[in-house]
Amino acid sequence: RQMCIRDSINAEYGEAIVAMGCGASTDPAASPPAKKKSEANTSAQQNPPAPAPAPKPAAKPAEAAAPAPAPKPAPAPAPAVPNDENQAFAADLAKIAAVKESNPDNLACKHFDLDYFNSLDDAMKTRMIECARSGFENADSGVGAYAMQPDDYAALPKFMDPLIREYHKASPDAVHVNDWTVSGTFNLTELGLPDLSMRVRVGRNLKSFPLPGAMTQEQRCEMENVMVKAFEKLIEMEEYGGKYNSITPDHPNFVDEAGYQKLVDDHIMFKDMSKDPYLMSAGIGKDWPHGRGCYVSEDQQFIIWVGEEDHLRIMCMKKGSVLNEVFDRLEKALGVVSGIEGIEFASSDSYGMVTSCPTNLGTGMRASVHVPLPNLTSDGTDVKAKAIAKPLGLSVRGVGGEHTPIGADGTVDISPSSRLFIKEGEIIEALYKGLQALMAEESA
Repeated sequence: RQMCIRDSINAEYGEAIVAMGCGASTDPAASPPAKKKSEANTSAQQNPPAPAPAPKPAAKPAEAAAPAPAPKPAPAPAPAVPNDENQAFAADLAKIAAVKESNPDNLACKHFDLDYFNSLDDAMKTRMIECARSGFENADSGVGAYAMQPDDYAALPKFMDPLIREYHKASPDAVHVNDWTVSGTFNLTELGLPDLSMRVRVGRNLKSFPLPGAMTQEQRCEMENVMVKAFEKLIEMEEYGGKYNSITPDHPNFVDEAGYQKLVDDHIMFKDMSKDPYLMSAGIGKDWPHGRGCYVSEDQQFIIWVGEEDHLRIMCMKKGSVLNEVFDRLEKALGVVSGIEGIEFASSDSYGMVTSCPTNLGTGMRASVHVPLPNLTSDGTDVKAKAIAKPLGLSVRGVGGEHTPIGADGTVDISPSSRLFIKEGEIIEALYKGLQALMAEESA
């Protein structure tokens, strides 16, 4: 897992769900060099006097000369941490410096500016360190940064902003705008495609809680209980119904280990996050399984994960041909959930919807379809499909998620790559147009 984002996918129609999508050696301070020995230099020891003539009494031996002063020891080398006030952060800063050298593509360490860090008070220094921790504890991270508080993106602009804009390839003045307006109806049958497995998901976080990386066990359970009230509203509505399943011990909606495993096997629930080293370093996987669960609608086509990488992962899925159907249902469901008293989603004036991982900022959306490409995958790999899809702004994955194999019939998962500085409606349009171009290559 190279990115901090763990992009969980395909919770439907027999497709595998994987949990959602980022150490280096410490540089010890050098020891001061050993002091040189004093050089006692006496005339008696080095040049003993000649003996006196026999008839005369023996001369009194010359007294030893006073020892020469010992040279001053060389000063100890400067500490690895440039600022004496940073001693509490010395070990972490040394790791960051080492990863910056060994893994220059690790964005969290690359954009960790020491001058900016030194300008912060201790509380903000701690926040900046925690945001970068997954990156410097997992040197092979691609991004490596996770926000800990909903306002971290605004509170740490000189760390977060350049990282965000490099990853998303955005101009310095780009500002995100959320807009679900769709320009038309996107029917896959017009591309010569059969009914396909379609899915749209978004990440959302509640403004009133820390983000998952900084939550205590008590806060995780409290957030879950806030959402249970929202789910009660959904369950009362005919178009949703369903139930909530909690894996928090002693929760009223608790499902035991066997029940949880069945939800995982049925591709409904996410897997044990405490086994992911990236999420554990970020604090997101801690306190498992407290505060975790999932709401499932009666038709099992609308699911909300609670307590994963974001407070909520909200998804609609369906096997069909009109992309608008899953898109519209998700927009409507979001309106229902956000309209419930006590629920307000965290957002940013610059980056749209706030997510734990900077890669998901903006829309927090991933829209995808499973499409068979037997010709483009005739060699048994998705290499050719990826080469064609990338210039189209599309990502290609296996049917079980990133780093999983393609389907036996050449089926792959296709989705637009962009999340930030693009409107929600534009993502669905990009998916359709990308599929149109991809199918032209498939048929060529």
